[in-house]
Amino acid sequence: MTYLDGTKEQFQQFMAMPIEGSLKMLNLLKFKPLIDHSNKSGAEHYQNYLKAAQPFFAISGAKIIFYGNPQLMLIGPSELEWDKVLIVEYPNREAFLSMVMNKDYPSHIRKEALEDSRLIYCS
Repeated sequence: MTYLDGTKEQFQQFMAMPIEGSLKMLNLLKFKPLIDHSNKSGAEHYQNYLKAAQPFFAISGAKIIFYGNPQLMLIGPSELEWDKVLIVEYPNREAFLSMVMNKDYPSHIRKEALEDSRLIYCS
């Protein structure tokens, strides 16, 4: 099973949590080998997403804390499941929500690039 969007239940659970102050979102990313409508890989297309999302990050006060490649599994299965790890810090829940719920936010580019993903709220 792959995951590119959260469920209504997950969103409700997130909204019910008592979150004060900044929060971090851990993104685990698995890219498509090739994008259907182009000659680009999912990894290349994800760069388009990051570029298109940058103004939304700036408006919301979000900061990319880490964006890198998993290198070696020290605990867990030996095969690396994820292509990239991204950690984004938001000043508060409202900033995160206003960004991702903005009708112009380029989530469609993200979905086009990804084969699978996880988004994990961390405090």
